[in-house]
Amino acid sequence: MTPISDHPQRFALSNELHARPFPSLLAPATAVFLAIKKATNAAARDHDEDLAFLIKLLDRFGAAHPQPDATHYQGQIGRHHLKWEKHTEFVTYTVFTEGLSTRPYDPADFEVFPDDWLMSAPGHRFTSALVRILPRPDKAKILENLNDWFVPESLAVSSVLDDSAIIAGDFRIDSAGHLRFAVFAGEETGRQRIGRVVQRLCEIETYKSMSMLGFSRAKEMSRQMGRIEPQLTSLMGDISNAQADETLDELLGISAELEGLAAKASFRFGATRAYQAIVAQRIEVLREERYDSRQTFAEFMMRRYDPAMRTVASTEVRLQSLADRAMRAGELLRTKVDVARSAQNQKLLESMDRRADLALRLQETVEGLSVVAISYYAVSLAGYLFYPLAIGLGISKGVLTAALTLPVVGLVWWMIRRIKARMH
Repeated sequence: MTPISDHPQRFALSNELHARPFPSLLAPATAVFLAIKKATNAAARDHDEDLAFLIKLLDRFGAAHPQPDATHYQGQIGRHHLKWEKHTEFVTYTVFTEGLSTRPYDPADFEVFPDDWLMSAPGHRFTSALVRILPRPDKAKILENLNDWFVPESLAVSSVLDDSAIIAGDFRIDSAGHLRFAVFAGEETGRQRIGRVVQRLCEIETYKSMSMLGFSRAKEMSRQMGRIEPQLTSLMGDISNAQADETLDELLGISAELEGLAAKASFRFGATRAYQAIVAQRIEVLREERYDSRQTFAEFMMRRYDPAMRTVASTEVRLQSLADRAMRAGELLRTKVDVARSAQNQKLLESMDRRADLALRLQETVEGLSVVAISYYAVSLAGYLFYPLAIGLGISKGVLTAALTLPVVGLVWWMIRRIKARMH
């Protein structure tokens, strides 16, 4: 036995890499695909509802239940094979059935999902598709089928995985509400390879549709930014005006609105980039080759899908640019307001200096008057004190007062100076 303990998540993380195997299919077969997503706040939805909805379907067929915290499931439901996966924002159901309906892309194929069960779904159908998997016929028959089943204008066709299969789809919603894909598998193509091709087609459609949510958000935000941008330009032109405080308040309001838009769009734009990368990767691993001079899936995405993704990217850059402009304008206005307030404070300090100088002069004047007043009373008191002596010496009261005035004034002045020095 190994003398070291395993990390608690070692086996769970290792098994996660092998938990979602590709379906195993043989032509002819039919795949019915459904993706369910909540309209708002899908990433924060109650994931227990997704599992409960799956169990309701399994119970109809008496199938085994998944684990309580499962994020994927595969099993038989009657004569069909079900593959269920839970993702961050959506849940997918794929049902594989041996054989083909007599009518190509018959809406009855979708009835494997009961109507009343669909009506209780914890979300809305985000996309659905019917995939028809056939043995590969001759080229003439393939072209005939393509002309009958798809819209030529948007049809994408290619040979994939070293010509082991031909795939086709027009990415249009038909009258029954589903997209259509076709897989013409070669005789030597194995079950696992056919399953991988079908899985890739469903993933391409799902992640394409999910990333287009970013395009919808970008169009909505473009209208809002179209309203904000001229306001911001006008306010930036008003920076030199006298009403800097009012302009600053308006700029702060615009900055707050832009930050709010950025906060709401950050998850969606980030998810769009991730979904776009998955779409490109899923198409790349198919190793497409042109078939009968038709556009490939990569070319279809380049013409129809990539411009929408570039719009999302440019909207994100535009939003960030507007937020930066508003921030810089706000900083300039704040600087101007600070400078103006500093000038006001400087004037206030100068006024206070003048008042302090006047107060000092007034204080000195009061001190002088205090010396005179105190000296007057002190001379009077000294005169009463020394008057008896003056009579004995034959000095008149006026001479005595005159003799005492200067020393008394000097003494009073000296005492006031000492008191003032101690106070400081």
